[in-house]
Amino acid sequence: MKIPGLSFSLKRAVGISGLKNKVARAIGIPTTRQGLERKIGGAIIKAVTKKRK
Repeated sequence: MKIPGLSFSLKRAVGISGLKNKVARAIGIPTTRQGLERKIGGAIIKAVTKKRK
């Protein structure tokens, strides 16, 4: 029987999630798939819409 609103994550307990977050912030590249796709998509849009001098 589960307690409502209570969950346990081994990765968070060991500290893997926090370490991944620190690394991602330090290098500027997201570690999640969604974050990486957003960063790449933004770079492509900026390159395409860049004004030429």
